[in-house]
Amino acid sequence: MRPIKWLLLLALFLAALLAGDFYYYATRPLTLPAQPYEFSLKQGTSLKSAAQQLQQEGVLSNERMFVILARLLGKSAQIKAGKYVLETAVTPLELLDILAKGKGMQSELSAIEGWTFGQFRAVLNAHPAIRHDTAQLSEAEILQRLGATENHPEGLFFPDTYYFASGSSDLILLKRAYETMQKHLQENWQTREQGLPLESPYQALILASIVEKETGAARDRGMIAGVFTNRLRKGMLLQTDPTVIYGMGEKFDGNLRKHDLLADTPYNTYARAGLPPTPIALPGLASIQATLHPAKTDALYFVARGDGSSEFSATLTQHNRAVNKYQK
Repeated sequence: MRPIKWLLLLALFLAALLAGDFYYYATRPLTLPAQPYEFSLKQGTSLKSAAQQLQQEGVLSNERMFVILARLLGKSAQIKAGKYVLETAVTPLELLDILAKGKGMQSELSAIEGWTFGQFRAVLNAHPAIRHDTAQLSEAEILQRLGATENHPEGLFFPDTYYFASGSSDLILLKRAYETMQKHLQENWQTREQGLPLESPYQALILASIVEKETGAARDRGMIAGVFTNRLRKGMLLQTDPTVIYGMGEKFDGNLRKHDLLADTPYNTYARAGLPPTPIALPGLASIQATLHPAKTDALYFVARGDGSSEFSATLTQHNRAVNKYQK
């Protein structure tokens, strides 16, 4: 009987050891490849396939233990397909619960190129799946919460489609959009064309926002950036309507009049030389890249043709002819 007793004790010891290992594995937070971390599970994905995918992406360190854990808890057939986001680190036990209940399934929100910050904020405030932590905050308070060094929010948030777990704070989304813009801006500033009349990444952001608002046809973006670059180099007024309209705010009724172009405001590029004090919209990546790599051209003017594209001219005489042709 003594050998049987020892075998039973050994089996109990091994079972306890195994249970301890599983408990440690199941309750230890996973190291996410990024925070927030986004991933998708396709329709029909099995537990084993999901575990393999998450291990390949660096979420799970042991896919086999994750599969065994799911089977022990009776959740192996409960994995739900969809787009997920993990805002913070979770344990394998918590991840399994998220996948089984679909709790991390994402909502989405899109910020569009050319929107103002006010338009972006209005969409955030109206989204039913977002927790509105900034509703009572001023713009300055929002920037402080984000750790931003700028004094004005315009142009600081990258226009894109953002996926998030329902109930996420609008501050989380704003921080992601802010950090994404900083990333794109800094990366493109490092590889910019040399000799540009821009002193900082922020000035590039200001000009990119103007290029964004002036571009009707994507193929003209580099030329429009080239015109404004040439004007800055020559010390010419930028004379761009979108800056004037932005400076008018709610006073703009859809019609830009001569007295509006003569009014001296910080954003009136018909009255003041150089760039306006802040961006005037959310510029997309294409506008940032065009601003920092403008087309090489002698053009100093452009006018809308009426089909979304622009006619470019190197002299005022040529420009006036184009205006007569396309706008009169």
